[in-house]
Amino acid sequence: MRYDAEHKQRTRAKVLKEAAKAIRGAGPHQVGVAEVMAKVGLTHGGFYAHFSSKDELVVAAIAQMFNEAMASFEHVTAGKAPAEALAAYIDFYLSPRHREAQTIGCPLPALAADLPRLDEGAREAFTRGAERLTAALSRLIAALDRRDADELTSSALAEMVGALSLARAISDIRRSNAVLRHSRDALKRRLGIEAT
Repeated sequence: MRYDAEHKQRTRAKVLKEAAKAIRGAGPHQVGVAEVMAKVGLTHGGFYAHFSSKDELVVAAIAQMFNEAMASFEHVTAGKAPAEALAAYIDFYLSPRHREAQTIGCPLPALAADLPRLDEGAREAFTRGAERLTAALSRLIAALDRRDADELTSSALAEMVGALSLARAISDIRRSNAVLRHSRDALKRRLGIEAT
């Protein structure tokens, strides 16, 4: 049976969504094509109707992860003034809920350690995605009339990714929560939005 182009696109989207979850959860080197295809009810052989290799799947899944991250950013910040939007995003990002959402959360902490060992295509997809997220964050910070918006954005994003990574690694939930809380508070103070 032949399927139309729309069906193929929907199937590809399902595969990418599942691959993105698997990569976030286990890392790109631990993800198996057969496992991803089985999760969406397809055979390993069906994979090649969508991708020429696992490397191509990983690149496309990284792009998917950043599309999802941008959708989250837009959902959290939509309709808010810049200071309120920035505070809302920091609260979302450095929350226990996001800490626990490893298979659907931000790709930056999920991928950063693996990227040096991936091929150029994966690193380029990561870079493009990171730049999109950085630009969105930078627009909010620049709207606060900060001349040092670029420096603040780089620093804030690095702290958020680091704090989330550390909070995920700490086994003591109280200490993990404290890392998130202290980073939220410090970032908001540094950005001048602590009252938001």
